[in-house]
Amino acid sequence: MIKVYNTLTREKEIFKSIIPGKINMYVCGPTVYNYIHIGNARSSIAFDVVRRYFEYRGYQVNYVSNFTDVDDKIIQRAREEGVDEMTIANKYANAFIEDTLPLNIQPATVRARATEVIPDIIVFVQDLIDKGYAYEAKGDVYFRAKKFKGYGILAHQDLNEMTENAAGRLDDEEMTRKEDPIDFAVWKATQAEDEISWESPWGNGRPGWHIECSVMAQKYLSNTIDIHGGGIDLAFPHHTNEMAQSEAHTGQKFVNYWMHNGFVNVNNEKMSKSLGNFTTIHDMLKHYDDPMTIRLLLATTQYRRPINYSSDTLTQARVALDRIRTGYRNLLFRLNTAAVGKDADLEVTIKKQIAVFEMAMDDDFNTPNALAAVFELVTLANTYADNKTVKVETVQYLLDTILLLLGVFGITELNDKPQITDAQKQLLAARVSARAAHDFELSDQIRQQLSEGGVIVEDTAQGQRWHQA
Repeated sequence: MIKVYNTLTREKEIFKSIIPGKINMYVCGPTVYNYIHIGNARSSIAFDVVRRYFEYRGYQVNYVSNFTDVDDKIIQRAREEGVDEMTIANKYANAFIEDTLPLNIQPATVRARATEVIPDIIVFVQDLIDKGYAYEAKGDVYFRAKKFKGYGILAHQDLNEMTENAAGRLDDEEMTRKEDPIDFAVWKATQAEDEISWESPWGNGRPGWHIECSVMAQKYLSNTIDIHGGGIDLAFPHHTNEMAQSEAHTGQKFVNYWMHNGFVNVNNEKMSKSLGNFTTIHDMLKHYDDPMTIRLLLATTQYRRPINYSSDTLTQARVALDRIRTGYRNLLFRLNTAAVGKDADLEVTIKKQIAVFEMAMDDDFNTPNALAAVFELVTLANTYADNKTVKVETVQYLLDTILLLLGVFGITELNDKPQITDAQKQLLAARVSARAAHDFELSDQIRQQLSEGGVIVEDTAQGQRWHQA
């Protein structure tokens, strides 16, 4: 029984999909005007883990995410670079795909783009006007926020306070166009001749940010979806506005479970360009040789909690991942010398840790507690690998279990041997020969030499094994 924290109710609720065994899930993707930052990656990874766990539990997940490929930021970036908006959007959409591939983020079932659904958006907006929920003003179309009963409930904000804040951000021209300061744009009139636009009943223009996700979610999923995810910063205004316009359009509940991931801080400070700590995944991957370490750091903090990214936390994640890989490889090393059969008592212990893992993940995807269960299995693997006799079925079962559970976090390739030089390979072979000849002084010298080069050698009853420091 999986429990999910619903931002709307502020409670953990028992998850029940609309269609048994199937989940319709929409997660907000990036606005493609720059390389994604670590906060964007955290959201993508957090909901990738949620998706993977549902699939682990046997659900078929229809996972839709988007590229916002028409927006003020894209228009501004295009002007700065002297190119058209689609050049910018395509460049950074492709960069998103390239940068998330090393992080092992599964492709969305549908990766929707706002510019692909413009006709659908126009139909949606016209329907809002026809129903009295929206109005045209000098080519712009605004949604009457207060006409929607319960506006702001998702973000748990006071309506009067939101109105005052909105009024403080408007210039005189906007105040004259809007019936109410809190009303938001679902269609924006073209401001310049060189600006990307589409023909509409209200003149040339483009969609507002919020309307895009509503249309894509309903087009590729359904009027009512199981889960809508995104960063906590999207709860207001983005998701608040999505909810209002979607339910006004269909007359149906838009989302059953609203899920939001926490922020990523950098060196205990909020990430921002002004502080000089704006960190893109593109740059991180250029300077870091193990993307799975980044993945582990972002995947194994409970998704609603903030993450502090620093060189220290990344080092801690790398140590943790090395510990897992070493334990896995130590046991894999014994597979060749394992005896026929299985250790029934040990397999009972393995099953208990699987149950601990599942109990943690069932509790609103408590990844830290789930990871603790994995580490118990890794400890078990190291202990069992040191036994004089191991049983082949149990070795394989334990290896498969570690791989299966880590797969929920998106951590794979546990047995990928790190690269060593030909010279280091020769030293390893020479050390085997030295030990066979009982030249332990030479053996120790070679071990020291390898260690200085970052290769740690261990002697076991089954022979020499090594790993990188």
